[in-house]
Amino acid sequence: MKSSSSCLAPFIAQIRELRKQGVPLRKIAETLNREHGLSVTYNAVFSFLKTQEKSDRRPTLFYENLPADIQKSLIQQFAALWTHESTAIEGNTLTLGETVKVLELGLTISGKSLKDHEEVYGHAKAIELIYNLMNAEIITATDLFNLHRCVMQKSAIDSLRPVGNWKRDFNGTTGVRDGKPVYMEYAKPDDTSGLMIRWIKEFNRKMNTATSSAKAVNVYAWAHLSFVRIHPFFDGNGRVARLIANLPLLKGGQPPLLISPERRSEYIDLLWNYQNAVGVIQRNDRLLPPHPTIPAFKSFLRDEWKESLRLIENARKLAAQRSLNP
Repeated sequence: MKSSSSCLAPFIAQIRELRKQGVPLRKIAETLNREHGLSVTYNAVFSFLKTQEKSDRRPTLFYENLPADIQKSLIQQFAALWTHESTAIEGNTLTLGETVKVLELGLTISGKSLKDHEEVYGHAKAIELIYNLMNAEIITATDLFNLHRCVMQKSAIDSLRPVGNWKRDFNGTTGVRDGKPVYMEYAKPDDTSGLMIRWIKEFNRKMNTATSSAKAVNVYAWAHLSFVRIHPFFDGNGRVARLIANLPLLKGGQPPLLISPERRSEYIDLLWNYQNAVGVIQRNDRLLPPHPTIPAFKSFLRDEWKESLRLIENARKLAAQRSLNP
């Protein structure tokens, strides 16, 4: 015997239209029973609609509607690429092939440091947290702290350099201005908590806006640039930024946008150019002031995203070929 959900599924459009017209659930059940020979109760209609609402709200994943083995392969490919590229930008020496061996086979790579291995494991765990956050209505400071703990696992305990909390000491970066090296500070420790409260509020407002490729790049750029402008953690800010900035993309059914280590210098220059142009962020400053360097960063992101989109397109082509030649 079919369940009520199975019986009602073919008539979802009619049920929604009747509901839109304000028809009571009892009348909807009577109409369905009369017109389609069903024997459902109004409680069954209510439960069916609630289930559909939950399904409608669930984010569509970039690998959905593909065969199970292709889905699994895509997830593994992106986990390895994302982990390798983000950690390599920060100096991790494991190659992509070695990263795959560590994550998929649990191997230890001879001649490579324990720190490199731990960074890879930690980042892969952080990716899992990002996927779990797709079903969250909002993200909180605790979610960011959890991501930080993953990417900074096994870090030495230091009261001024906390793992899983905002920084308690000044941090900055060195760059070149007018042909001379200069040190640029990020947000002051005393300003960081307030700035991040504002950042989280704005990020949550933007989190479901990646409904097209153009909008996805826009929200990624905003999240990434504004986050690293504050630099809320003593270390690991780049890795956390590249993780959390992808959450809106994943929620919008898009693949993650990954930045290759081969373009590390260009990427760092773009971040420095923006930071240098807008200056040190103060407590009540705009999180991301407009500047001509932002379009340049977006252009860079669109170019870097091509590899992820290529992987998805190849997976879809493979699935299509299978359907033509079963």
